[in-house]
Amino acid sequence: MREQLLAVQRMQDYIEKNLAADITLSDLARASFFSPWYSYRLFREYLGQTPAAYIRRLRLSRSAMRLKKEGCKITDAANDLGFGSVDGYQRAFYREFGCNPGQYVKEPVPIPLFIPYGVKFKELRKDIPDMENLQSVFIQLLQKPARKVLIKRAVHAQEYFAYCQEVGCDVWGLLSSMDSLCGEPVCLWLPQAYRKPNTSMYVQGVEVPSDFDGEIPEGFDAIDLQASEYLMFQGEPFREEDYAKAIRAVQHAMERYDPALIGYEWNDASPRIQLEPRGERGYLELRAVKRMAVKRKPLG
Repeated sequence: MREQLLAVQRMQDYIEKNLAADITLSDLARASFFSPWYSYRLFREYLGQTPAAYIRRLRLSRSAMRLKKEGCKITDAANDLGFGSVDGYQRAFYREFGCNPGQYVKEPVPIPLFIPYGVKFKELRKDIPDMENLQSVFIQLLQKPARKVLIKRAVHAQEYFAYCQEVGCDVWGLLSSMDSLCGEPVCLWLPQAYRKPNTSMYVQGVEVPSDFDGEIPEGFDAIDLQASEYLMFQGEPFREEDYAKAIRAVQHAMERYDPALIGYEWNDASPRIQLEPRGERGYLELRAVKRMAVKRKPLG
């Protein structure tokens, strides 16, 4: 079973490296070290879609981000990512996102981008991290302004994987298509004051300005957060397959850290924040703090 999972991961890695090329089932079979028939079967079993659908969705999502962030021409977005014709690209774009590329360039509304999660991480997250050799963790005090956060709530989730089971991992693709104050989506652990009855502690969303009056996607809520100081905990860069250990190392350091050392105390009235684990920058998590009250000596 382990070898089958790694075979699917090798196919995913091959697609990522050759996304603009003409990828055939034979190419994927060579990457997986299995026959074309068995490679196709494994791909569908582990990823829930055919290789062709996976490649098409990934190309469309990458092209959408190019249109939004780089302002490239529609013809370039189509040709550079392996679409046979501009007309075919436009039709596929509309079927995937509900708008045509021209409309999206003029008004980049939130769209459900396809995020290609590596299949091997589903198994790796089950490993129990060894905490005997902790990584170095960098700690920085920073200020976050007053802002809104557009969030998608779950029902019971208290962490990422339970959230994905309830809401689905595709919500991250939608969030990734939206502009955020910090440049990327965020995950939050909400204090009770920000939770609605029968909704989760753990949510995902994007931070937007306090005066935001744009479109709120269906099924999302907007919450207002006050300005607050945060301690940001950042671990060492890590290999992608070691992400579970990297997260636990940072969270372990946070649990043991005493902010009184720098004249602060935890401010759990503000949400704790988690950013997407990326190996090249290390795992990042933020917890709100406030200055400790100065104790005055009694007179006399």
